[in-house]
Amino acid sequence: MHAEEIWERSTGKGVTVALIDTGVKEVPELAGRLVGEMDFPGAGTASRKDGGTAAAAVIAGNGKGPGGQASAYGLAPGAKVMPLNISDGYTGKGSLADQEKAVNAGLVPALRHAADSDARIISVSVSLPVYEASTEVSEAVAYAMAKGKLIFAGVGDTVLDEGNVEVPAKLPGVVGVAAIDRNVTWIKGTGVGPHVDLAAPGADIISACAGGTGLCRSKGTAIASAVAAASAALVWSAHPNWTRNQVLQVLLNTIGGPVGGEVRSDYIGYGVVRPRRALNTPGDPGPPNVFPLEDYAEPTPSPTPTPAPSVTPSAAAPAPVASGPGGDGHSTGFWIALGVCAAGLLGMAVGTPLLIADHRRGRQPA
Repeated sequence: MHAEEIWERSTGKGVTVALIDTGVKEVPELAGRLVGEMDFPGAGTASRKDGGTAAAAVIAGNGKGPGGQASAYGLAPGAKVMPLNISDGYTGKGSLADQEKAVNAGLVPALRHAADSDARIISVSVSLPVYEASTEVSEAVAYAMAKGKLIFAGVGDTVLDEGNVEVPAKLPGVVGVAAIDRNVTWIKGTGVGPHVDLAAPGADIISACAGGTGLCRSKGTAIASAVAAASAALVWSAHPNWTRNQVLQVLLNTIGGPVGGEVRSDYIGYGVVRPRRALNTPGDPGPPNVFPLEDYAEPTPSPTPTPAPSVTPSAAAPAPVASGPGGDGHSTGFWIALGVCAAGLLGMAVGTPLLIADHRRGRQPA
């Protein structure tokens, strides 16, 4: 599965990922991995108050279950996760506007807290199927971007219509993450459109979780966002002096592009993240002060909590990656281990592209 080879180069040590979700339970697989947990308005009101446990374990699970028995690893087991807990807005009643208000009450201060923290990466699991972000959310994202954070967010699993992605993934600078299944296919029903930047595995992901057997199968773009964030943590740990722009550029350099040969598609963006290749053959990381996606330009002068600047093209889009065997000697469907099976091996797919989709985050016992 080559996870061990990845960990010879990097485990994500020294990098903290701020995880904005509905809560993380301190399961054995996350012992020593959680730092700086905070509750924000609405925390504890979600139907799954521990909804972030699987995402946190996908990022940094240590592979040790109850009693030290073999269990699920995260992709970046040396990284730390900062749980920032908010509401998912679902109360069983009320309008979409009520849901948005409930989510934003926690999302805005959580983004600003993450921006002011030592976390280098932010992964946002909670998203909203609205056409426009509120001014407060837009300003909070702009503030985090101005502080040099690398922000990933799922493009959503219950979008309003095709050609749309959820907030905050559609905001300038946020890396919108789509989900693929184990057949390297876009998961039907997830966000589609120009705000999709890349894709990551987001179906049948085995990880530690709260309750039941302690292992769950998870799906959705929130989990895919966690995989992308973990991939970035691996690269940033190996190159601690790089900026977020350079880390993202290397992820784009080594991505598995659409099989049709186009530079990007509205289903998987520029392609599927390939962390092993990003570590082995990163390519040119580019200038430290140029954001590699066209929807965001670096602010000038220094970071201030102001709205995002107007969108202007920056660096050129990454060149398409061949859909056949890549420079790392693996086919487009290579696998990286994440969840442990009975034999002690892990089962998560990190391949290159194809196309098809999934439904809002689902977790069930493995």
